Amino acid sequence: MKTTMSEPAQHTPNDDDLSIARRVVAGDRSAFELLMRRHNRRLYRLARATLRNDAEAEDALQDAYLHAYRSMSQFRGDARIFTWLSRLVLNECFARIRRSARRQNVIPIVDAPDYVEQAEAMHTHDDTAPDEALARSQVRALLERKLDELPELFRIVFVLRSIEEMSVEETAQCLNIPEATVRSRHFRARSMMRESLAQAFDLAERDVFAFGGARCDRIVARVLSKLSGGVS
Repeated sequence: MKTTMSEPAQHTPNDDDLSIARRVVAGDRSAFELLMRRHNRRLYRLARATLRNDAEAEDALQDAYLHAYRSMSQFRGDARIFTWLSRLVLNECFARIRRSARRQNVIPIVDAPDYVEQAEAMHTHDDTAPDEALARSQVRALLERKLDELPELFRIVFVLRSIEEMSVEETAQCLNIPEATVRSRHFRARSMMRESLAQAFDLAERDVFAFGGARCDRIVARVLSKLSGGVS
């Protein structure tokens, strides 16, 4: 009898969370790969916003995925799987913060679990001008820096609500805090971000079309050269 290699399971974007979870529990690793690829970017941003370190965020996300795979049978479908995965990622991040705090003999500023862009990653297309790509990169870096400056209490809520567009209810479930707390922290986080960005742009406005240094010297030299040449 002719034997053939088994084909990997095929999944469509319409696969629901509970169906995918059941396939993972049944040992379908291709379903788990689909799950990771579907949520990778959003969960990484959450880990990165919490830990403020690229490498630590990757490690935390990896460990959270491993925990998710081993405990997938606990997912009952009473919340979106992204919300469930987010809680696992945050728990892993909080655990890392606590371990780091103990090593440094300081008290963590995050009160997990009772207690946030990278903005959407901007891809450079082939037809994007280099100066435009550079400008977008600089804006992204500014947003990431200002987001990193937010206190953890507000940063994570901001990422979940403003970047990941979670509902107030989902964010409250993810962080195990009251919905009223989510609203107040999100309002405060947005206010701090607006104030911080406004200050940054206010400083930048003073340097728009900056004129000085080499450009100043070049124009002065050219004018003086023409004057010396007898230009009236």
